[in-house]
Amino acid sequence: MSDSLDRFSKISQLKEPVLKKLCEVLDRSSSKGWRKLGQIAGSERRFKVSSEDIEMCSLKVLELEGSPSRMLLRLMGERGCTTGHLMDYLQTLGNSEAVQCLKPSALQILIQPQSVALIAGHNLRLSCHAVGKSPVQYQWFKSKEEVPNSFSPDLLISPVHPKDTGFYICRVNSGDAFEFSQWAQVDVLNLSMSHGQSYHSVEGRLKLVIQPQSQRLHVGETLQLECGAMGRPIPRYQWHRNGVPIPNATKRKLTILHLMQDHHGRYRCEISSSTERMWTNEVDVVVAPRISVQISGAMEFSEDDLYAIGGGSSEFFLDSFAEQLNATDKVALLIGNLSYKNHPQLKAPMVDVYDLTNLLRQLNFKVVSLLDLTESEMRNAVDEFLLLLHKGVYGLLYYAGHGYENYGNSFMVPVDAPNPYRSANCLCVQSILKLMQEKETGLNVFLLDMCRKRNIHDETTPNIVLRVTANIVFGYATCQDAEAFELSSSGFTNGVFVKFLKKRLLDDEKITVVLDRVAEDMGQFDATKGKQALEIRSSLSERRALTDPILPGDSADLAHAHSRQWAKAHDLPESMSLNFDCGAQIKLGFAAEFSNVLVIYTHIIKKPEDMSFCQAHVTDFSQDLDVDPKEMNRETPEETGIYLLSSSLPQHCLYTRLSSLQKLREELVFTVCLQGTFSAMDNDPVHWTKSINIGKPLIARLDLHRAMRRNSCLQTCMMPHSPSHSPCHSPGPEHHLQLHHVLHQAQDYNRLSPQHHYLEAHERLQGAVGSCGDSHCENLSQCNYEPMYDSSGVLSSSPGRPSIPIEASDDINELQTVFINSLQLQQQ
Repeated sequence: MSDSLDRFSKISQLKEPVLKKLCEVLDRSSSKGWRKLGQIAGSERRFKVSSEDIEMCSLKVLELEGSPSRMLLRLMGERGCTTGHLMDYLQTLGNSEAVQCLKPSALQILIQPQSVALIAGHNLRLSCHAVGKSPVQYQWFKSKEEVPNSFSPDLLISPVHPKDTGFYICRVNSGDAFEFSQWAQVDVLNLSMSHGQSYHSVEGRLKLVIQPQSQRLHVGETLQLECGAMGRPIPRYQWHRNGVPIPNATKRKLTILHLMQDHHGRYRCEISSSTERMWTNEVDVVVAPRISVQISGAMEFSEDDLYAIGGGSSEFFLDSFAEQLNATDKVALLIGNLSYKNHPQLKAPMVDVYDLTNLLRQLNFKVVSLLDLTESEMRNAVDEFLLLLHKGVYGLLYYAGHGYENYGNSFMVPVDAPNPYRSANCLCVQSILKLMQEKETGLNVFLLDMCRKRNIHDETTPNIVLRVTANIVFGYATCQDAEAFELSSSGFTNGVFVKFLKKRLLDDEKITVVLDRVAEDMGQFDATKGKQALEIRSSLSERRALTDPILPGDSADLAHAHSRQWAKAHDLPESMSLNFDCGAQIKLGFAAEFSNVLVIYTHIIKKPEDMSFCQAHVTDFSQDLDVDPKEMNRETPEETGIYLLSSSLPQHCLYTRLSSLQKLREELVFTVCLQGTFSAMDNDPVHWTKSINIGKPLIARLDLHRAMRRNSCLQTCMMPHSPSHSPCHSPGPEHHLQLHHVLHQAQDYNRLSPQHHYLEAHERLQGAVGSCGDSHCENLSQCNYEPMYDSSGVLSSSPGRPSIPIEASDDINELQTVFINSLQLQQQ
């Protein structure tokens, strides 16, 4: 075997032409092919190639252009097999043609040209160095055209101009052999002097040099946003709108032809390389409608015509038209409580909060998404939410978890609430509404996925004086004095409410119309008919929609300060590259699953050639976070509980999920431990460590763990007033909240844990499977049924309407079958 073969490189690092040729040789050979190679590798048990793995590889022949050999090599590579091991196995196999595929050719390119982004006026240098059995000659190309006088290993263009942007490749000749280098992209940034900075090096860290600019355009016009960073290798770009990646927007310049109003929002670009990531500034893109005006019924003018008539301004004309409704800002607080200490555990709130977060960001909401909050943490989170509100803001509160309703007031139950709980342990939704009204908000939307049963342990009647306003919308997951249930499911699925809500939330309709349509959709869901009904309460007299544009009001400076307050709790730590004394380099990256859930991942960038095994993990976290070591540093996101972000995380890393960041009292300091083994040291592991301080990430910066603050919603609940002034206490006709009882829609929302499948008494099953007369069951003592827990977590003795937990699925027939099969009364 040639000494020049890198025995320690991974199989995945084989060049595609080499890998393709090797797979073709192994696929067509019967006695010395891929199957025999798998048996040889499995016989040593080093890479655990089992007979099941071989059978799985064999199924690749059923796919178009499927290759069993490629599948086998990928499995071996993922389990640590190097090209050295592979060469040994091929020699044992006796397949000389396959062995020849791995041997170096007579001409080898040792240094490949690297893509680069640099500023016009700098010097461009691309390098390509090769070795061969005879003298080596070079020729550089830009696309298909030869670069004049470019016959050396280094291509130098000094100074470089924007016209030099493009793709470059080098052809290398040695005797009769020739090879082409990799393509190298050159991006020349035309940076004007107005940017004010001079950069002299493109090596090392990325340098952001062009920021996008806010724009105000009209429907039908073209949007062009530009950013730029210099660095080698060339940076990657991904544009985002309202926090959500824009499909196929992966270039420096973002162009959208024929703008529509749906394109308005906040834009920014994520710029990344193999070792780091940065963001541009977030800019506003306002898309105003084109307005046509008819004067005296004789002639129609466009807005552009009005500018011409008015000498460059159409404000006089436009002021005469009905003012389009808008928000001065949009803010949402989403709370999902799952891990209760003294009450049944829940599952769906996590998925619901995650999906609603992504949708609301598309509507330009500043979203705070939090899981599993204690009472003081919930109250402090509400206080932070209120700090983001000012005049004209659209405020939205979504809560999923346990709850109850007494005397028209709704209470959200924290995860640390005792059993039984009372109002002093919970948060009153109406008290939050009162504080929002004091901010003169333009729209207040409350979406409550919780039980509304009366709490028999709580006889207090909090007095809350609400102003008479026409901007309140309540969307309840269930009717008054009814329970909401969680569908039993083996996986992570939406609750029924969010299952249908997320299909309608982006509709450009009045918010009450959206909720009405959600109720209608739910009413067609056969699996939940007749067991849980959506209820909408509203005092909305204007066509307020969640899609309304954001136009800052008179307090623009205040709004900007509030934006900084929100951004402070949502900045991720920057990815970093860590170099260890042994020569290994790792990437330490971060992602946010929720505002209080941080994902940390480690990835090996390079390791010494004589190191046979290398792995980096994180450890030594603050005790405030209560991290389980068994769920840290796992090879797949799902193993550590990261189910929702798994598709967007980089592969081949070790992942750790840190939840409950709101409990962090000090800066987050942890240890990155590198473990490696060397073949020359009998594979005894060697350790290196680095201490990392990333400050207070995400919501930890707001110190929600502190004692309850002075102006919290708890104090608001204690204010004296007349209950008749509350919109939930049958208000007078002058400010009556319209009550929509959606009797034909049903919602069996995910509020009953899979560990608590309860069947109530036989009369609660009426209407689900037909009548159940006395002749079928004259005495309840003759039937067995599981007890139903009420909203306070104690046994409920009062009969109510049925709600049978069933599997969550998109297959309605399957849902009905499971539902019918679950209705079984067993003899004692």
